[in-house]
Amino acid sequence: MCEACRPARREELDRLDDELTELLLRRARLAAGVVADRLRGAGAVRDGAREAQVLARAARRARSPGERRLVEDLYGRLLAGVRAVGRAEADASPAPPAACPGAPRVVAVGAARFGGGALELIAGPCAVEDEAQLEQAAAAAREAGAKVLRGGAWKPRTSPRAFQGHGAPALAMLRRAADRHGLALVTEVVEPALAGPVAEVADMLQVGARSMHVPALLRAVGRAGRPVLLKRGMAATVEELVQAVDYVRDGGAEDVVLCLRGIRTFCDASRFTLDLAAGPVLRARTGLPVVVDPSHAAGRRALVAPLALAAAAAGADGLMIEVHPDPGRALSDGPQALRPDDLLALAARVRAVEAAARGPAEVTGHSGWGAG
Repeated sequence: MCEACRPARREELDRLDDELTELLLRRARLAAGVVADRLRGAGAVRDGAREAQVLARAARRARSPGERRLVEDLYGRLLAGVRAVGRAEADASPAPPAACPGAPRVVAVGAARFGGGALELIAGPCAVEDEAQLEQAAAAAREAGAKVLRGGAWKPRTSPRAFQGHGAPALAMLRRAADRHGLALVTEVVEPALAGPVAEVADMLQVGARSMHVPALLRAVGRAGRPVLLKRGMAATVEELVQAVDYVRDGGAEDVVLCLRGIRTFCDASRFTLDLAAGPVLRARTGLPVVVDPSHAAGRRALVAPLALAAAAAGADGLMIEVHPDPGRALSDGPQALRPDDLLALAARVRAVEAAARGPAEVTGHSGWGAG
């Protein structure tokens, strides 16, 4: 390069730098607005397919492998920055609830109204063992003010040698027990083929924490024509749970209740760490009711009541609690199951906390929680 040409080329580079900076900022502002709008609704912060298209189109202009790597690195950094700006914009100016696609929803399951202003109770055994055990658990649930009976007919356990449930016979036992005590029934669906048969018996279909990431199952329960109780996976982010809701809705279900049952962290003081902050975040993002399962989060009986009370104080729309007439002989999760008298005592305490947290006017006329 001749010395006389150098100033002119530097001037040209400065001009291109100014134009490039302005174009990049214009693009970033536009894309960040898209991200922010998506976050204010129930959308994902990242659209992987769209980002792949952008990178591929930009890389096609490269004339060499080196230029391609340069373009991919620049756009990768740009897109990451756009997501960060979009999150900041969404946090700074959230959309008003009326403009949110996920307006507050009340989900009816039998006599229960999740999201209707009063905290609802779901109670029952972890797994159905026999008629006598189930009868005592259902009676305890009813006496404590529950409107929905829980119980596992099929049990997806960590070990294949652990008790896996009695299957279809247990489902029939659950229906009979629920009917005897005037309760609605929720039970877990563990594979897509079972969604239809279980929906013929149960009033609500549960997707367990281990199954939250299974699209085929999420769509199957969405097609089954029943309300869905969707549990957060033990290592799932809030964003991933929101996207799991989208899979259920793809199947056609709009009546979805989210359930927080603890997530895995470095803390080993309890079986899982109960992330109560996720409750108000999820309600704001989706408009759906959020219930809390303190039994699975605690992992041991002594912690169930404190976690349940904390959930009630935090404004949970419901609690899902395990009860067993003889926890020491339970075939599944005995250490975290309450005895019937413990459940009844907890019900009264939760009712008091609910009244204090929501205000007496908001819970007046609530027929559950220790009503007997």
